[in-house]
Amino acid sequence: MNNKSFYILFFAILYCLPLLAQTTFKTKYFQIQVDNKGYIHSMKNRTKAPEQEFSPTDKPSPFLTLYNPNKKLYYFPQKANYSASEKIMTIHFDNGSNARIRIDEMEKYLKFKLLSLTNSNEIEVIQWGSYHTNITNLMGEIIGVARDTSESVNYAIGMLALNDNTIGGTADIQGDAAPFQYVIHSPDPERFPLPVSLTEGQVFTLGGDGISDVAFYGHKEPYYRILYGNAAELDKNGRISITYQSRDRRKEREVYYSLIPNMAANTPNHLMVEALPRVDYIGSSIAFWGSPDSTALLDVIQDIVKKEGLPYPMVNGKWIKDPAAYVPDILTEGGEYDHMIDYAAQLGFKAISLYDQGFLKPDRGNEGYIDGKDFSKKPLKTTSVNYSHKEYGALAKKQNLFIGRTPITNSLAPGTKDASPVPSDSIWYQQKRALAQNISADDTLIYVDDPTHLEEIGSWEGHAKSLNIIKIGKELIHYLGVSESKPYRLLNVTRGYWDTKATAHKANDTLYKLQVTLNYGYDGLIPNMALQDKIAEYYADICQLNNINYYDFDGQEFLFNNGHGYYSAKRFFRKMFERAKVLGVEDIRFTGATLSEGSWHYQSIWNVGGGKNLYDAETREWGSATSQGKDLRDVSYSNYFPVGMGGNFPITKDSKVEDYEHIQAMAVGTGATYSLKLNQKNVEACPQKDEIFKVIRTWENARAANAFPRWVKKMLVDPKNSFRLEELDQDTWKLYKIDHSNANKELLATLKRANGY
Repeated sequence: MNNKSFYILFFAILYCLPLLAQTTFKTKYFQIQVDNKGYIHSMKNRTKAPEQEFSPTDKPSPFLTLYNPNKKLYYFPQKANYSASEKIMTIHFDNGSNARIRIDEMEKYLKFKLLSLTNSNEIEVIQWGSYHTNITNLMGEIIGVARDTSESVNYAIGMLALNDNTIGGTADIQGDAAPFQYVIHSPDPERFPLPVSLTEGQVFTLGGDGISDVAFYGHKEPYYRILYGNAAELDKNGRISITYQSRDRRKEREVYYSLIPNMAANTPNHLMVEALPRVDYIGSSIAFWGSPDSTALLDVIQDIVKKEGLPYPMVNGKWIKDPAAYVPDILTEGGEYDHMIDYAAQLGFKAISLYDQGFLKPDRGNEGYIDGKDFSKKPLKTTSVNYSHKEYGALAKKQNLFIGRTPITNSLAPGTKDASPVPSDSIWYQQKRALAQNISADDTLIYVDDPTHLEEIGSWEGHAKSLNIIKIGKELIHYLGVSESKPYRLLNVTRGYWDTKATAHKANDTLYKLQVTLNYGYDGLIPNMALQDKIAEYYADICQLNNINYYDFDGQEFLFNNGHGYYSAKRFFRKMFERAKVLGVEDIRFTGATLSEGSWHYQSIWNVGGGKNLYDAETREWGSATSQGKDLRDVSYSNYFPVGMGGNFPITKDSKVEDYEHIQAMAVGTGATYSLKLNQKNVEACPQKDEIFKVIRTWENARAANAFPRWVKKMLVDPKNSFRLEELDQDTWKLYKIDHSNANKELLATLKRANGY
């Protein structure tokens, strides 16, 4: 061999070495390659030839990263070795840590599990990814998914956590709940081009004054995308990256937390975060998948959920995420209940939300007997007789229906067992200080050893002055402000707050500045994790004792207020569902004020807000008063979650059948539910009541039969179209396209019940 041939061969081998070092992992639909440095260089769709590449050439993805929050530093892979016989990859990091990761190739997903991490003393968080894609269409920021829904591509890449302490989002997020804000992103630059003043990934705060939640939604432009997490993020080119993380929660720490940190009315507070024994990142596990987007939810995500034992709530015999299981509910108004069960049965709905009964406050003092242990309270009124929840719920169950209430989640309200007049020792706090001097029961001069952060008011959510509360022993004390110079004392003090007993306290007694909610009827204290677990179980007890199976968790964001974010929410709902199962309670159906990675598996629907803010049936637009409808539609749809139209579409004397044909067409096409606002007097005054009920039931029967193909759903969501659906028998429907005058009926499709439905 001459020298020239030798050098050619040498450089050819040298060039090929990195390629030979690639390790390939495959599923039925997806393939990735990991190099010898621990980076993913390839993500391919295996269902098409040629296989399309989704890994950006300029952005390889770190398989795992480590995070030191004290130094605000990420540590990245430097070297990786894979043992095929053990199915273990060892990754070496630039801080000297070594991670051992088990990798299993399942039929439809890859399963990663962290087995060990060395040199981990300063590593508080491990992060899966970020896994970068070149997908620029739909971003599922709650569950971590990048979706291209175009007919030409039709592919999605995503992750799911396989244990509670692995949550969606990046490692550097304060309080483990990502900021609620807008980001600029066009899902289709040809249809929705960005103005020259905006760029992909640009962040904007919400609308309004930061207090009115309706006013948050202030941008109707399609490229203003509201965010409910950061498990998926954008780069400047609109390319989507997905991320999950797991935190070592065994040590107490402090965060500077607000869910809406960029608004003046909701600036962050400094918050101590409780240490949770035995909750750390060893054992963190994810499913990483790629699949045709049109079948991803039921073919792949459902497969992961069932095989990995993740929460799998059902309604009417189907998984709650199955679009054929999406079904509206009734939201009561007017306080009259003679016909509500009959209405729901005629409509084919599942639940009756007793919204006009007001907030249900968690009060463990009643042990779950919300109408008394003898059920002597009868708040549900009919013309002839009044019912307890247990009695009315029993009547509903005979029709395969649920009744439900609206709790304020974990907010410990004044006058309840854990708040006052004898506050629990399990209330969580923002700061812990010591009394500098003895005080009598009458003293209002309260001196503290350290004033740091005691000037902060209430919680991040509105900074309610009425909730600026400290606890010493069993006394709650209200104050506003702290002196600027020594000796430091609290200002504007009110002793014995919330009817607690003012008592003497000694120097060095512990003073807790309590973590709280907000005012406007939500007033309350935040429990520590052990007490929050008990409250979750208490809600299951309420269900079992009172024949309740539905909740509308208002103030759901309060679950983040202990600083554990999405983990806290996930743990709360797991505790509630586990207790319900022990008690023999059917899967609890619930909606709430928010949606997060912590609630995604458990939460059935998301009918927050309502009226013309969500969907205006007259103008046929997603939010005519605000952009709330458009914003929440985009979030839900992108995250494979039923879209919500809110509490809406009341039946009144002026209601017309054709309005509900349109509402149902849009709901089915979009994959939406709603809470139908029914006031008994108004319903009975409607001349077309029976016809409206029949129209809604016809559409819901066909939806439950999974009778609408994709091409039909695409037509249903066009607001310019009007439809009429007629039921021929329990398995067959005829769908007609009509003009706005309800004439010129044109048969669009004959729909049939799908197999398995």
